[in-house]
Amino acid sequence: MTTFLGIDAGGSKTLVLLARDGEVIARASGAPGAVRPGRALQAATKIAAAARQALTQAGLLQADVLVAGAAGVGREPERTELREGLRNERLATRNIVTGDLDIALEAAFGDRPGIVLISGTGSVAVARAPDGTVHRRGGLGWQIGDEGSGFALGRAALVAIGKAHDGRGPATALTESLLKGGPAPDFDSLIRWAGSADPPEIAALAPRVYAAAALGDEVARTIIGTAADELAQLVASLTPLFPPRKPIPLAIAGGNLDPGRGLRETALARLGAVSRFSVREARLEPVEGALAMARRAATG
Repeated sequence: MTTFLGIDAGGSKTLVLLARDGEVIARASGAPGAVRPGRALQAATKIAAAARQALTQAGLLQADVLVAGAAGVGREPERTELREGLRNERLATRNIVTGDLDIALEAAFGDRPGIVLISGTGSVAVARAPDGTVHRRGGLGWQIGDEGSGFALGRAALVAIGKAHDGRGPATALTESLLKGGPAPDFDSLIRWAGSADPPEIAALAPRVYAAAALGDEVARTIIGTAADELAQLVASLTPLFPPRKPIPLAIAGGNLDPGRGLRETALARLGAVSRFSVREARLEPVEGALAMARRAATG
């Protein structure tokens, strides 16, 4: 029987599904496997560690087909380097590397048209138009873009705390939240921590923004509202690809858009003013798209 590895290598974690024919037989998660320029081999090592967890659970040494959807492989050099790195790890007989957006579209719509909005450590929107062409907006990284992402929320919280400390902005519950059980015990330590923190560490502050907003903190609520506006703009820039006056299929992914966190509901409200959408309510798991692509590769 044929075995398949589907992998979602993102900026906050790597998720793995192992299936035998039509049945998932193991699941695993591991360290972030997103690819940074010149570091594809390091990403391959992290992805391989998570994949081996799944293989070990099933009592296997290798799968037949592996599909890894990874953040950061939009350019061919990174894609080729990651594919070679995974081949050297001997996880599967056949190794296919594609982008994280490709597996998200596959999981949401198969080969049908629609838009996927993702807000995790970073943010991006991708659409498959009715003519089959694929278009993306955002996903430019924390230095240029990632508006409405976990990184953007975390950084906005740090900025708000700095302004409150200086008296240039309103007091906020975020100050106590980040200095009490947060990454630093006092404001000076927070400055030093922020100076060396990487994007996933900054993004990890986002839940504190949601918690403060839920308790009524206006600064946190404003941060969430701004993030929702940015995400709505990403999607709005893709709507001209679709016929007017017809609902556009929309799927949402990424931990920041989980139900109950506040950002999902606010973003959907903003999008309602942009166009008509048919929102996929089921949780989107891009790793399932990777598994579906692996199965198709084996039969195609």
